[in-house]
Amino acid sequence: MSGELECAIATYKGSLKKFFVAIAYQLGCPTENDDGKALTVDVLKEEIMMNAGDNTLLILPEAKRLTTSIRYWLEDMMSAGVSVVCFAVANPSKDIFLEMLEIELELPSDRKIREVMEAEAQRQGLQISKSRLAELQPLAGRNPMLARKIIKNEKLGLKQDKPEHTQYVVIMPIIIAALMAFGIVRFVGMGTGNKGLYITGGVCLVAGMALKQLGSVRGARKRLGQ
Repeated sequence: MSGELECAIATYKGSLKKFFVAIAYQLGCPTENDDGKALTVDVLKEEIMMNAGDNTLLILPEAKRLTTSIRYWLEDMMSAGVSVVCFAVANPSKDIFLEMLEIELELPSDRKIREVMEAEAQRQGLQISKSRLAELQPLAGRNPMLARKIIKNEKLGLKQDKPEHTQYVVIMPIIIAALMAFGIVRFVGMGTGNKGLYITGGVCLVAGMALKQLGSVRGARKRLGQ
């Protein structure tokens, strides 16, 4: 697609000037006036607008960072026929994002995460065995950024035993369903006069609730200094 369209990729990092200069440079728009002075942000917006059209594609990673003024400008660009692709962890669900089609990308495969970790280890000059990579990979889940961070921590010799991602299955509904099943057994024993069933159901129910509470015991979640 980038071969057929005039494509520009820009990430907003706090400076409007640098953001629009990056877009203007990639689209071949002037960034200086006839006197050699840098154009202002408003003039850059107009220059990009004048030189953009149906064959222009803007790719914007980290779309959640975009300021209100950028989003309003993008709204005008979209009205002029410019194609805009935004990437974000979650859809902000406001102004221009409500007009865009939402496509959820698949998570990277385990093999891809392993390749990211190997590449980061090579970049850091860290010799790491395949068995050690296999031990560290579950800590990253399927997040490439966490994969790189884990390799950096490994180089620094930091202890890593807890995953930082939230890609796990919550089994609390299963536990609650099991406790309710024990409660049903207890009531069946009560109704039929079967003391053995009544006692068994009651003991299992209480034991299950006790184990559930013990499993929720945690230390302080805040770190020192917070």
